[in-house]
Amino acid sequence: MSNLSMVPEAAPPSQGAVPCCNPLISAELSALDAERLATVFKALSDPVRLRLLSRVASHPAGEACVCDIADVGVSQPTVSHHLKKLREAGLLTSQRRRTWVYYRVDPDVFTALASLLAMPARA
Repeated sequence: MSNLSMVPEAAPPSQGAVPCCNPLISAELSALDAERLATVFKALSDPVRLRLLSRVASHPAGEACVCDIADVGVSQPTVSHHLKKLREAGLLTSQRRRTWVYYRVDPDVFTALASLLAMPARA
């Protein structure tokens, strides 16, 4: 794995991503790192996915049941598709408990994305 491990090479969708990266302005991305990062940004580029991610991230319990976040104006199969894309990108983890699936955001992923995009203050 290269220095950008936001999207693990062969991690199952329910496994969290391990963030580790330098700001984009510090060095050029390799082709592999660019592909991995593009997967994350593609997952974030859909308004429904952003709403689902926001619902999970802002849930008071730190995790949210799919039954609590699914009302985003699309069908249940579409919600499942979007949640799958967020998991594959390493932005969400999931755990099945009986009938329901619970989702959680790894705060380290957001920290890594923020540091990746950080620009130094200009004097």
